Amino acid sequence: MAQAKVTSAEVAARAGVSQSAVSRVFTPGASASAKTVEKVKAAAEELGYRPNVLARAMVSGKSRIIGLVVAYLNNHFYPVALELLSNELQKQGYHVLIFTAPNSIDGVDNLVQELMDYQVDGIIAASVSMSSTLADRARLAGIPVVLFNRGLDGSGLSAVTSANTEGGRKVAEFLVAGGHKRIAHISGWAGSSTGRDRAIGFRAGLEAAGQKVHAEIDGLYSREAASEAARDLMTDPTPPDAIFVGNDHMAFAVMDTLRFEMGLRIPDDISIVGYDDVPMAAWASYNLTTVRQSVNKMVTTTIETLLDQINDPTRTPQKTEIQGPLIARGSARRPEGWTP
Repeated sequence: MAQAKVTSAEVAARAGVSQSAVSRVFTPGASASAKTVEKVKAAAEELGYRPNVLARAMVSGKSRIIGLVVAYLNNHFYPVALELLSNELQKQGYHVLIFTAPNSIDGVDNLVQELMDYQVDGIIAASVSMSSTLADRARLAGIPVVLFNRGLDGSGLSAVTSANTEGGRKVAEFLVAGGHKRIAHISGWAGSSTGRDRAIGFRAGLEAAGQKVHAEIDGLYSREAASEAARDLMTDPTPPDAIFVGNDHMAFAVMDTLRFEMGLRIPDDISIVGYDDVPMAAWASYNLTTVRQSVNKMVTTTIETLLDQINDPTRTPQKTEIQGPLIARGSARRPEGWTP
């Protein structure tokens, strides 16, 4: 026979405290003395008691659940970011639901609607775009949404990104200073603000130096598409002497294709620069020059922004850009005397 569930009243009786004291002990952020916490948790352990999170949510109107939506986990940047986001939210007393979504508005909208049905207290959309209609519905439902590593103009949503336009400009300046004359770009997906902004900054940096992009191909944030783009670029009668790749995930594929399929030497024959500075970028096998996304700062800012809006629904949404340095390693020719 199944054992009847232990109630908070039974825990209170065993611990010799009030039922409200038991509730405070198991409510994140509530006040209880160290002695009370010790007695209640000891009684709960003896009786096998677990608080009913759903029932508490119905009473308080707060689920203590945050929904995380991410486009894809192939990119090594996102497992790192999601781990940090999950750990920090749990420290704040929140549970986390993680969903993966395709890079399409319809797919993301369906998932966000599902999260709203779960009565989540807030949503973090990592590198995905929502429709303005769904953004309005989330706002009317009182569910704050913060975009992480993606912007959405006109949505009225808070967003936390790296300074993508500035990062693209830094890459252009670095490669021009290194003496490159035919600089190509394998961009991130053109449907994303990050891909567009990095490309805009890159083109502007080249134009300021009197150059134009030698060739530009949308890499779709795909290893396969990036590899094919590298083949197309390097089999052209006038191949580039440097390639800026829109993120490290694609840059690794480009480097593998150039070295092991086409027999090219990096950086002797061609320089490669990425964007993100994921842990693999520092591995000796890649030693990738790249723009660093300051993931710890981005995560901290995202959580602060979301919790501020949960605690104060009248707070105005804000957009935050986090600066990141260009990290020079061995995959690109370093300009003489160059300093970041």
